[in-house]
Formats: sequence, C-alpha cells, structure tokens
Amino acid sequence: MAYTTISKSSEHFNTKLYTGSNYSNAQTGVGFQPDWIWFKRRDSAAQHSLIDSVRGVTKLLATDLTDAEATASDALTSFDSDGFTLGADSSNYINFNSATYASWNWKAGNSSGSANTDGSANNVKVSANTTSGFSIVQGDMNASGSWTFGHGLGVAPSLIILRGQNVTSHWFVYHKSLGAGNYIALNSTDASASNTTFMDNTAPTSSVFSMNAGTWSAGAGQKIIAYCFAEKTGFSKFGEYTGNGNSDGTFVHLGFKPAFVIIKSKGSGTHWRLADNKRDDVNPSTKQLFSNNNAAEATDSNYAIDFVSNGFKHRNTNSDLNQNAVNYIYMAFAEAPLVGSNNVPCTAR
Repeated sequence: MAYTTISKSSEHFNTKLYTGSNYSNAQTGVGFQPDWIWFKRRDSAAQHSLIDSVRGVTKLLATDLTDAEATASDALTSFDSDGFTLGADSSNYINFNSATYASWNWKAGNSSGSANTDGSANNVKVSANTTSGFSIVQGDMNASGSWTFGHGLGVAPSLIILRGQNVTSHWFVYHKSLGAGNYIALNSTDASASNTTFMDNTAPTSSVFSMNAGTWSAGAGQKIIAYCFAEKTGFSKFGEYTGNGNSDGTFVHLGFKPAFVIIKSKGSGTHWRLADNKRDDVNPSTKQLFSNNNAAEATDSNYAIDFVSNGFKHRNTNSDLNQNAVNYIYMAFAEAPLVGSNNVPCTAR
C-alpha cells in the first residue's frame, strides 16, 4: 500500500473555536502558522470574515456578501506560529465580547507572497504550500482580454475559489466536477452556470489558471484574489456524489476521516453547508452554517451527517444534501488519513 506523505493533517488545516473578548488576545492551539483564516460567529447572525497573509491582516472579505474588501485595523493583528492574535475589533467582525466563533485555518507558504511570472497577468503574488496543495494568488485583472495567473502548486488545481478583491464581485468557484467554463457562486444558492469567459473556458494546468476580463467587467486597477487547491491523497478531496433521498443516505468515500466538509448541489435553491469535527465532535454532525448567508449556527437533525474513518455518510433526506437523484459537489479536508505514513489506521468517532 502507498501511504500519504501527510501523516498529520492538522499541520496544514485545523478548526479553532474560541470566545470573543473585544480585547487583544492570542488564540493558540491551531498547530501551525495559518495564512488563510475563515471566521464565522456562531451564536448570532454575522458576516463570514476571510483574512489571508497575501492581502494582509487588516483586509476582510465576506463569503455571504459581494462587497469589496473592508479594512479593519484592529480585528486580526497577526498570524502566529501556533495560531493568530485578535485585536480589540472595534467593528465587531471577529472578536465581539462573549460571542462564540469558529475559525477554519489553512497553511500556505507562511508569507505575504512572492512574485510569480508563470502567467501573463501583471503583479501576481503567490503564497504556496505544495505539500498540502494550497496556494493564495493575487494579481491584476486587466480591462480586456485573456490572462493567465501562476498558482505555484506544480500540479493542476481541482478547486479554485476566486473573486474581485477591491470591487463588488461574486465569489466564483471552479470545481473539477463542473468543468472549465462552468462556475458556481459561493455567496449564492444559485445553480451552477455556464459562461465561456469564466476561466477562459480552459482547465487549469500544472502552472497557471486562466481568466477572461469578460467574466468580471474588469476595470483599471482591479485585483483578483484566488484560493487554489490541488487534491492530495489522504488530505483533501474535491468530488461529486448523487443523493438517494433516504435517511440511510449516500456514503461518500474520501480515503480519510474528514475534519471539514463543504457541500452544495449543482441545482438551484440550496445552501452551501459547512460541517466540521470541532463544532460537532460526535456523530451525527447536525450544527449548520452556510457560506452564502450570515445566519447564526442552528442545530437541525434534518442536516445530519456522520463523519467516519474513510469518508462521510448522510443521515438525512434534506434537499441541500441528499435529495434523490440530485448531484452535489463537495470540498473535504482531513482530520487524519485512513492510514498515515506511520501505518497507524484512523478510527471513526
């Protein structure tokens, strides 16, 4: 048997739960220095807040909004060797007193990015983690024409989440199961859509992904930000499954015990469900958050999912997750590989 080179998934992705305070404090226990953190308040309605090391700690984007990035000088103040430091957060994005939060943390290249000239776009910066297959890409989207952006992964990404950084923009998701020229919006319940200008109707290569200004209504000075993921055996998987409409639901084989799963149907009218192993530490997972809205966390057995040693299994008939004959895409990151490089098998919870 060939074992994965990532024997400890938590060195590259981890979920950190914490309680806000409205004063500066360090959150430790992440297990590494994160480069991209996705924050969501759990106990009350509040926007999702995404911060990365390439744009900088003061710049926030929200998956449930199309707004250009906001600046918050005192929300997040640093990415640290074992987590991150929160500021007083006068705008109450990610550190409101006594509020509960989830943060999903990814490690890229532990940097603000290096110049990348693999593609034709201007001012491209990349922070890449080739071990886990994750990179952050920032670059200029010029006013017309087709452009390519280097992603730094060395293999073709299976998933790219991207949007305009400094302008109003949807969150465009390229997923290998949708194919080039097709996208789905992370901020919406809309169905997947076809647009030949998206990704310039060209699949990503081992060095670049393509974009056409026609997708963006791009103007002078517009930047894009992209989060790129290459599938890594035992750590990440980006695939598709078909629901069966049964409470003894569809099983999705990942080859690892999941830590974080995001699911969306290809059809319209369904949410992007976010499930992780920290907010729900026993089966089934029933605590729901959605990337496309700001709602508080709720517990609903209609969304029940079991996280098992080699994948996840639906225990629901919900149309967001397991409607009969409906196709769904997913993104999944590991808590542990089925068998790590130490030959020790993981177990179900």
